[in-house]
Amino acid sequence: MSAQAAPGFFRSRWVDPPAGILELAPTDLAPGFRAAGAACGLKPSGGTDVGIVACDSEDVGSALLLTRNAAAAAPIRVCRDRCDPDGLRAAVVNSGNANAATGEQGYRDAVAMQERCAAALGLDPSQVAVAETGTIGVPLPIERLLEGIDATAGALGGAGGRSFSEAIMTTDRGPKRCCVRAGNVTLSAQAKGAGMIEPGLATMLCFVQTDAVVADPSTELRRAVAASFERITVDGQMSTNDAVLLQASGTSSEQLPPGLLDVVLLQLALEIVADGEGASRSGRIEARGAATPEEAERVARAVANSPLVKTALFGGDPNWGRIAQSAGMALAGEELHELGAAAIEADELGGDTAEAEISVDLGRGDAAAHVYFSDLGHRYVELNAEYTT
Repeated sequence: MSAQAAPGFFRSRWVDPPAGILELAPTDLAPGFRAAGAACGLKPSGGTDVGIVACDSEDVGSALLLTRNAAAAAPIRVCRDRCDPDGLRAAVVNSGNANAATGEQGYRDAVAMQERCAAALGLDPSQVAVAETGTIGVPLPIERLLEGIDATAGALGGAGGRSFSEAIMTTDRGPKRCCVRAGNVTLSAQAKGAGMIEPGLATMLCFVQTDAVVADPSTELRRAVAASFERITVDGQMSTNDAVLLQASGTSSEQLPPGLLDVVLLQLALEIVADGEGASRSGRIEARGAATPEEAERVARAVANSPLVKTALFGGDPNWGRIAQSAGMALAGEELHELGAAAIEADELGGDTAEAEISVDLGRGDAAAHVYFSDLGHRYVELNAEYTT
């Protein structure tokens, strides 16, 4: 592994990494993990579209969080039905085709992916997670994909982080990845996501590997996701394919440092927001002075998902009336006597800033909540108007 002087992974104003974190080459993997990516023709561009990440340790501890969308894609259903979430040694992923709304054939295809990858790696199928992302409602060219899985499995290596992170991208402007070290513990991660972003748990794919000892991977992952991927939105749309996987080999014999997973996932979440299918600015809305935490959350999400607020952010227009309208809409039927221009801050909303702070004081109590969101501009409309044509 090679240390980099200033790769700048932790670059958001909203991320405060603990002292002593060393950033390694972002394509590196935590020791004891191998990955690779290959092309099998799922993407019109011909780019890398199938990837595998695997842990060499038989004693891996893992956690897997999946979308709550009722129209969950075939790989999500396969993971729920056939995976051991506590002992996942590997994940097989494809991009370019979501294998969603594809019926029982889609389910059988996802099972075939799981079994082919397991056979290639000498694992039980229950130890292999399946993830897919791309266009919904299109049958999967399964034979080409299975050949791609064979090729990818044969290329697995410690230097495969680059091709794996590229294999999971769809409309992303670039890969979202990192490798960091704290003491003797290393943590690497790869994520994708730009559109169809709204928590439910987290609308994207993310794979995290560490050689740390993690006593309760599920609790650690849920806490970190609650403060990161559950705090973001691009367009208020919950995906059918979301998945977040944490694998911990424990081979370093040291505990995961407090806060390390949290800051990595928060930075990755903010990179998704900043990508936002044409986004040029990110915002952080804090709703405070709410009667309950649920009320604060409802107001923050209403502001973050408002197309009027999002287009104002795009134009750098500090139009506080749109913020007031969205907050009031979230509490329809209530009275907000205290809400007004003096209670709304739009710090750096105008100008050229890429990360804008917005806050609303509801004057109803002591509860607060925040959400990170992207602006909405011309490019988002172009990308989604032409997504399948």
